[in-house]
Amino acid sequence: MLTIELSPKKLEEENVDAKIVLVIAKDLDHKWVRDKEMLIRMGFKGESEEILFMPTSNTVYVGCDSLDTEEVRLAASKALECVKKTNLRSLAIGTYTGECPGQNVKALVEGFLLGSYLFDTYKSKKEPPKLERIVLCLEDYARPNISMESATKALKEAKAIAEATNFSRQIVNGIPNDITPSALASIAQELGELKNVTCKVMDEHFLQENGMNAFLAVNRASIHPPRLIHLTYTPKNPKKRIIYVGKGLTYDSGGLSLKPSEHMVTMKADKSGAAAVMGILKAAATLELPFEIHAIVGAAENMIGGNAYKPDDVLVAKNGKTIEVRNTDAEGRLVLADCLCYAQELKPDLLIDMATLTGACVVALGEFTTGVMGHNEVLKNAFVNASTNSGELSATLPFNRYLKKLIKSSVADISNISSSRYGGAITAGLFLDHFIEDAYKDKWLHLDIAGPAYRENAWGYNPFGASGAGVRANLYWMLDLAKD
Repeated sequence: MLTIELSPKKLEEENVDAKIVLVIAKDLDHKWVRDKEMLIRMGFKGESEEILFMPTSNTVYVGCDSLDTEEVRLAASKALECVKKTNLRSLAIGTYTGECPGQNVKALVEGFLLGSYLFDTYKSKKEPPKLERIVLCLEDYARPNISMESATKALKEAKAIAEATNFSRQIVNGIPNDITPSALASIAQELGELKNVTCKVMDEHFLQENGMNAFLAVNRASIHPPRLIHLTYTPKNPKKRIIYVGKGLTYDSGGLSLKPSEHMVTMKADKSGAAAVMGILKAAATLELPFEIHAIVGAAENMIGGNAYKPDDVLVAKNGKTIEVRNTDAEGRLVLADCLCYAQELKPDLLIDMATLTGACVVALGEFTTGVMGHNEVLKNAFVNASTNSGELSATLPFNRYLKKLIKSSVADISNISSSRYGGAITAGLFLDHFIEDAYKDKWLHLDIAGPAYRENAWGYNPFGASGAGVRANLYWMLDLAKD
């Protein structure tokens, strides 16, 4: 496992196998660039994400357009990418503090730990990287050195955030054969061993007794019973009660509205919302954030069979609202509807649901961006700002009265899909809005992470597969809230 250490030594004094030097804004003249003539000869310009390993000086040079935190994260991960097939066991790097000293130390650590993630669970021949440690020297490339106290705080936060993200990635990457609703509940129960964290797991009998019929219907044809998972982190004197609800479809075949075969591949990722809320609570407990935090997961599997729920069925949700089923592949919102009703019984100060809910959100925003929806503009903007600082891309999608009319039903209170193919991400959010009580509408955010949660290509510091979407954004947001 990669470790990151802090050192008061100068970069050149650190005894390591190689050093990392970031070339900021194509500046080949700063004090740590020892190979300027050779870099020029090799055609190295110092452009963003450009990498060159100079074995004669044992230096990894990485281009950075600026000292923006996201540029620094990318540069750190690219440095690891450059050396991952070498026999180097230790690296050192100085600090590049820019305008916010702690933030860029944090960005370096996050870049290294996120970039070091490797999913090889199902490989018969594993090739773990040789790199064991990175030393972060507190010597700065252009400003006064950062203090050990500030760097230690930044390291602690970055480590907790990155490890929680990698924890979520690991869950999402797990195959449906292994990560069933019960297995997901077992992972949650392990989190119950953390300080101030408890875990309750409710079965199908609890769901039935509590009128969570929409949730039950989705899982009806699976041989694996559903689970309602409720994790709670309770510090002393919490400032707020924040409740997260995560979609935990451990596999989604589409049900009787069966997906085409090419769309079924990657559907193990339909538990990304569940993995994210579990990761968020894990990091919050590690960092001892001053909020009472709940992570509620609706764990289910949407399969086909003689007892599967059907288009034309009418389901009665926990709050008594009736739902006409017109497409069994719009199942995540049914599970979330009941889980949101359950969550509001806990009287949240803030309520956030996270889900790989719609392909329409990917069409609207692309594969790299989370859709943010809700009624409270201040809340949405605060979240988007924190998301940007975390390095995650997000954008708001606006509710409107005309789209709301498209999910009306002639036979029930509401239809589970829109009557139009357009605006599908927003109409899904508006469906969930039917299950948010008036008292909580201004306290609620809906995050559609369908785009960035899982890609079959590496991007930035995200490998092939799960990215842990939403974990960093929410933790940065809560760190901002903790300052208020």
